[in-house]
Amino acid sequence: MRDDSKIRKIAFLGDHLPRKCGIATFTSDLLAAVASAHPQIQCFAVSVNDVPGGYEYPEVVRFEIEEQDLSSYLRAADFLNINNVDVVCLQHEFGIFGGPVGGHVLALLRELRMPVVTTLHTILREPKADQRRVMQQLISLSTRLVTMTERGRQMLEEVYQAPPGKIDLIPHGIPDVGFVDPTYFKDQFGVEGRVVLLTFGLLSPNKGIENVLNALPQILAEFPEVVYIVLGATHPNELREHGEAYRVSLELLAKRNKVARNVIFYNQFVDLENLKEFIGAADLYITPYLNEAQITSGTLAYAFGAGKAVVSTPYWHAAELLADDRGVLVPFGDAPAIAREVIALLRDDTRRHAIRKNAYRIGRDMIWSNVAEMYLRSFECSRLDGAARSRKFLATRTLDQKPRELPAMKLSHLARMTDSTGVYQHAVFSVPNFSEGYCTDDNARAFVLSVLLGELGEDPERVRTLATTSAAFLHHAFDHETKRFHNHLSFDRRWLDEQGSEDCHGRALWALGVGVGRSPFRSFQMMAGQLFALALPALTGFASPRAWAFGLIGIHEYLRRLSGDSLVNQTRETLTCRLMERFEASAHPDWPWFEGELSYDNAKLSHALIVSGKATGQRAVLERGLLTLGWLTELQTSEKGHFRPIGSNGFYPRGGTRANFDQQPVEAQATVSACLEAYRATADVAWYEHAQRAFDWFIGWNDLGLELYSPETGGCRDGLHVDRVNGNQGAESTLAFLLSLAEMQLAQNVMTSFTGSIVVAD
Repeated sequence: MRDDSKIRKIAFLGDHLPRKCGIATFTSDLLAAVASAHPQIQCFAVSVNDVPGGYEYPEVVRFEIEEQDLSSYLRAADFLNINNVDVVCLQHEFGIFGGPVGGHVLALLRELRMPVVTTLHTILREPKADQRRVMQQLISLSTRLVTMTERGRQMLEEVYQAPPGKIDLIPHGIPDVGFVDPTYFKDQFGVEGRVVLLTFGLLSPNKGIENVLNALPQILAEFPEVVYIVLGATHPNELREHGEAYRVSLELLAKRNKVARNVIFYNQFVDLENLKEFIGAADLYITPYLNEAQITSGTLAYAFGAGKAVVSTPYWHAAELLADDRGVLVPFGDAPAIAREVIALLRDDTRRHAIRKNAYRIGRDMIWSNVAEMYLRSFECSRLDGAARSRKFLATRTLDQKPRELPAMKLSHLARMTDSTGVYQHAVFSVPNFSEGYCTDDNARAFVLSVLLGELGEDPERVRTLATTSAAFLHHAFDHETKRFHNHLSFDRRWLDEQGSEDCHGRALWALGVGVGRSPFRSFQMMAGQLFALALPALTGFASPRAWAFGLIGIHEYLRRLSGDSLVNQTRETLTCRLMERFEASAHPDWPWFEGELSYDNAKLSHALIVSGKATGQRAVLERGLLTLGWLTELQTSEKGHFRPIGSNGFYPRGGTRANFDQQPVEAQATVSACLEAYRATADVAWYEHAQRAFDWFIGWNDLGLELYSPETGGCRDGLHVDRVNGNQGAESTLAFLLSLAEMQLAQNVMTSFTGSIVVAD
């Protein structure tokens, strides 16, 4: 019988060698240290790939995650759960995980059934809103937190309100090396008889190496035998974006300063054994970093623990580690100060050796074998914490912790509002209003709904009937001469317009794109695809940003199935650029929006950028979509916490007065859809909560506390006035509710497919 108190299996989640980054080195070393100290425990890695195809990993890497593929994070969670892992040790750095500010990893953590111990390699003192949100969720989802400095502990408590009891202070691990004279190693590098200054680590502009090169002329004037070794390959991200420009600039600077004979660049990512020899050869170690906000530095820890005299700028880790005569601090970007302190240490052998001994003595606590034991104690505590929390959760599962129950899908009112021609536009209370006829807008919505209903497993015959009727209406609405859609059709089947609006055209393209990309019926795919091709060219001639947005969402759906269509891809690029340019032309610091007014279907504009940015890998586009949606949701959240859409009785012009009524169902539906898309793109549960809040507006969580959805009829009332609901249950409002409900049900189905329950954040 299994003894559940013992740890048998630990998964280390992060990067892993041979990927070239500090987190990979740390994860590899920590895993090896724990496995060596406790061979009875099975230790393996789950590694994140930042390049297609990954790396030639050792056998200890059991599962690989593709950085930008959200689904692979969920597969990794399944893998960990299936393999009965006892503890997951997560290495967290914003830049190594996919999604905005690395949010994809949160999706993985939410699905795990075991405790998580998270080592925080970056802790920001002044995080941006999205960084703070991800960090707070990470803290909530972690059973214990590891920071490597006392300052890190303080910031976790003060900036992020992390519970002090779940924080462990464990130093950065270092290899166990002897306290030896540098002369022993120098001949291996051809620098025997020289005074060696060393900087090592992946090369990038924030390392400040130019300041050491600018200090060298003054140092060499007194100590001409000095040689400065810069060890490390260019950081892979820097290499991808800028090539070797930074390294070349440093080489040119050395030549201009006439110190080229005294500088050695080793453009290599060296293994641990070679690294220990380079460190061993150094008389002084220099970290001239430019940014204070570095809570930990592996390179500093390695040099310090090896008993090197260190000269460093006062970034957070260095300021703490080098205090009390364990090193020397110089101001950021101050080459004369570097020169002054290096010269002072080289002049004073007694002081330099005292600093070395102080560092080496403190460093004995940091060797990997000691650090491994500290981590194991944290793992054991996490098991106890996790068990206690599980018992508490099972005993006190309150109403707000249960999965939200959504209304049942009721299609009876929609059926009454639909005849063989299409969906009627308006109703008098719940009775179809024949005199107002039909419109393309509503039949486009109905066709999208039919596809969603099919995905939900609703009655196939009923779904196909709705799809056939609404698709036939769209086909009839398209004018092959003008290449535009009519919108308004009278009850006696006469078109009442020359052509519909640009927004109507965009909605039709949205529906057709859904038909191509998601309909299970080939006949609908073919019809929708042919009509989509005919209607798409007009879109680039429109001026309406909403038409562009609907079109972009339709393009996104179309490309699910036909991703190789170059014309459609080109159109997406054109419209995405236009929407981004529209934002730049209209936005102000207090009004980060695409237009000078908030009107209707506002969230569709953000939605379009989110799907386009995510699909094309354009981070700036995705982040613009999330930024604007975040502003919009904040603006449309009341002081009591419920959804308050912009009213259609005047809308909201910038600098003007906001209309709070009449609130329209289409605005709630657009917000539900956009926020769910943001949730899929980021795995940030806050977006799901925004979607839930907007959906709850339909069922009574609004300014008046009145239901717009009628469970008796299955219809939705047309709007919320200042003192009442509009009693009419027209097609636009009913379809807005049904689309919102279908999307919420589909989202719940995805969430519950992994754990059987929905996690709702506190």
